[in-house]
Amino acid sequence: MERLRILPAVLAIGAITAVCALANGQTDQNLSVPQPTRVRKAAQRPMPFSPASEAPAPAASLEFLPYDRMTQQDRDLEADAESSISERAGFAGLEFNQGKWNYQQVVCSALPNHLFLQFTRNNGTGDVSVFSASIPRGGDGRVRIIPILRRGYSLFSPAPINALTISAFNHIRAEEHATEAPDWLGTGLCYAALAGARPEIGPAEETDLHKLPSAPTGSLVIPMHGGAVIRFTDVSAAPRYMEWTMTFNGKGRLLKATHSRAPEQRAKAAQKTPVEAQGKPVQPAGPTGKAILIR
Repeated sequence: MERLRILPAVLAIGAITAVCALANGQTDQNLSVPQPTRVRKAAQRPMPFSPASEAPAPAASLEFLPYDRMTQQDRDLEADAESSISERAGFAGLEFNQGKWNYQQVVCSALPNHLFLQFTRNNGTGDVSVFSASIPRGGDGRVRIIPILRRGYSLFSPAPINALTISAFNHIRAEEHATEAPDWLGTGLCYAALAGARPEIGPAEETDLHKLPSAPTGSLVIPMHGGAVIRFTDVSAAPRYMEWTMTFNGKGRLLKATHSRAPEQRAKAAQKTPVEAQGKPVQPAGPTGKAILIR
């Protein structure tokens, strides 16, 4: 009887031992087979502008066309949008229906699907009103205005750094439906023009201190986390050279813009005579009479 009781236990222990041995054998076999390794791909930085353009900017400026040099198509587009322009200018207290307003076209190749105009009413020294208007060419979007001056004063905060200017610019860029990364330099110049400047970038010249090339007057920086920072020095406002900085996120949305006086050393470097470049001089409508180089 004792032997009969011990036999099932012995059989059970034997079965368990066999199963364990089989499992160990399969484990050793799996370990001997090379296991695939997981390669972690480096995350790509989201870039709203082409990284190939991350280089110092050449001498450049925008073209401003008076009414008589605009195409008939653009004149008709302005006429069709004038009621919307008047309505939106009225909301901003710009008195569009009072006095004589003149406008000129801002030619912005970086945003080709919009017509940009700058309206001015000059009632004498200290009483100048200015605003920019954006009109979509294909009807996909809405008429927008960017207030710059109302009777000599900024309506809220200076237009170059105003949150309303930044918001309008982001809407305009979204309406472009661009299929490829736009020109970063043209984008920066266009923003400055819509904010009231007549931006002009001079060439990088030697500094007087060490006879080494100065910091470029225009540059694109792509941070490690993505996005982009556009910087350039506007030499058109001589003798007060102004520095612009525009910070974009990875999707191309403008987050912040700054506009301040350039350091003295940068201003002296930018004051050199511009280098020759292909293009033609165009006399602006402004009182300075200084030709603008169109690249």
